[in-house]
Amino acid sequence: MNKLLPYVLLIVLCSCKQKEHKSEDVVDSESKSKEIEVIDSVSQPVLEKTFKSFEGLADTTFVRLADFSDDFAYDMRYATENNFLKAKVYDCAECYTRVKTAKALIKANDTFMEKGVKIKFFDCYRPNSVQYKMWAIVPNPQYVADPVKGSIHNKGGAVDITLVDLEGNELDMGTDFDFFGKRAYHDNLDLPEEILVNRKLLKETMEAYGFWSIRTEWWHYNLSAASNDRVANFKWECPD
Repeated sequence: MNKLLPYVLLIVLCSCKQKEHKSEDVVDSESKSKEIEVIDSVSQPVLEKTFKSFEGLADTTFVRLADFSDDFAYDMRYATENNFLKAKVYDCAECYTRVKTAKALIKANDTFMEKGVKIKFFDCYRPNSVQYKMWAIVPNPQYVADPVKGSIHNKGGAVDITLVDLEGNELDMGTDFDFFGKRAYHDNLDLPEEILVNRKLLKETMEAYGFWSIRTEWWHYNLSAASNDRVANFKWECPD
């Protein structure tokens, strides 16, 4: 027995060291796991989109609105077949306006967002060639401007819009965009109170930033300062 004692002690010591070693591995593993969790939970720096500046641009320059703000919503109907033409007349969905129109829209939208809503676009600048197509279908100046004279849409100073909440849900305005009928008239007050309140919010806010409406379309707004601009017919480039 005495001869075996050194061997027994050696085995016990080795066993203890192995247990200590295993214990250290577990601690290291837990430590690394916690370290990874901490790293994963750290807020990564948000890379803010760099928007273009209006500095150095003439008020009459045409610009792509999305390059200057991402606070708008879009449903560009003439880039789809969901419009009164029943035809896609824009190669791709883009919203262009003159610089002065863009500035006014951004200011108006800031005010809307303070109230929990924002602008959604159906149409912005419209090439004059498209105006001719519209006139061929609806040759009625109550609804479509004569393309010979041109629409303020063709000048980059008009927009067709509605309001959505900050989750993107449209406010009830009583009709769809491009509804040709009295239910879309501003002076039609025979509508539910909610619709009248929504239209009033849209109209009064837009007017506060230099826009004016037309009687027959709750969605249409012209910038007063753009009335004398020239009619344009350029078509924007589409992304590849």
